Amino acid sequence: MATVTLSKLDKTYSPGKKDSFRAVKGIDLEIRDKEFMVFVGPSGCGKSTTLRMIAGLEEITGGTLKIGDQIMNDVEPKNRGIAMVFQNYALYPHMTLFDNMAFGLKLNKTPRDEIKRRVDEAAEILGLTSMLDRKPKALSGGQRQRVAVGRAIVRKPDVFLFDEPLSNLDAKMRVQMRTEISRLHARLDATMIYVTHDQVEAMTMGDRICVMKDGNIMQVDEPLKLYNDPQNMFVAGFIGSPPMNFFHGSCIEKGGSSYFAEEASTRGQAFTLKLEGHLVAAAKKQGNKPAVFGVRPEHIEVSESSGGDSIEAVIDVAEPMGSETYLYLNTLSGKSFIAKVHAEHAFKIGQQVHLSFNQERAALFDQASENVVKG
Repeated sequence: MATVTLSKLDKTYSPGKKDSFRAVKGIDLEIRDKEFMVFVGPSGCGKSTTLRMIAGLEEITGGTLKIGDQIMNDVEPKNRGIAMVFQNYALYPHMTLFDNMAFGLKLNKTPRDEIKRRVDEAAEILGLTSMLDRKPKALSGGQRQRVAVGRAIVRKPDVFLFDEPLSNLDAKMRVQMRTEISRLHARLDATMIYVTHDQVEAMTMGDRICVMKDGNIMQVDEPLKLYNDPQNMFVAGFIGSPPMNFFHGSCIEKGGSSYFAEEASTRGQAFTLKLEGHLVAAAKKQGNKPAVFGVRPEHIEVSESSGGDSIEAVIDVAEPMGSETYLYLNTLSGKSFIAKVHAEHAFKIGQQVHLSFNQERAALFDQASENVVKG
């Protein structure tokens, strides 16, 4: 069993000193056997530090790390049953691809026949068989990254660790390589932990995603659950491109109905939106405390004519993206937000439009805690 269990895992640099910094703040997480877990978050959130503690490249300040049933806190990296693929390929330029992939096995005094069998098997999986006698300088960036992955495969580890391995590749090659790594996971049926700052990579590759911020875990869930049911504003704003729109205001009761009232502004009239469905119960629970209405760009309908409970906005910028168009709009109070609409609609800068929200896909957050409010 290659489960990885983090219990109150903590990392503090220069503990006890004036310039001490707590990079990882006592996190708890269980990564299941054969799972593809992705750590995602902005720079400085602690995701790479956590991965390096799992690898044994960073000393653990507090808590425990277990791989399987064994506590690994004081175990040397080479004895942890892990293999790591770094952002930089770290290939030896004077060695052939075969020798680069076989290097670790030779250090471990693996029999020559076994080395050849493992390297040939990894090369076949990665499409490198015809290139094994070449040196790294003769390869493209994507091919070099495959060699780095192959070097990990031949070790037959219990856990694969990937630290932003695609950051040095161009956009098209990144798409190709993330598909190859996903296929590799399915073929090897191994536990993989992948670190990235790119939420698109996280959404397309992970069985589950661990979203981190400032050394804390904000939410761990399956990709679509994260997208459709974020537990706080950070996750809602980080997962999704373009991100979720947030409108600050408060909930009010009027005439037996629940409404969201946008914050007043000196720039223009704030809107009031009648709430429907699950948001009614959430509004009643929130009471008169400040709230945030969150809705994703694709759940906003833009029309040139008014109707029902629509609100007014003005188009600031229109970005045609092919099959869809991103509209950057301002409410009458001056709040900026984004809508994603079908490209067949032609909108002009400065045009006044009317909006309606798909409230079944919207969310209400508490403004103070930034956590989602559910009725």
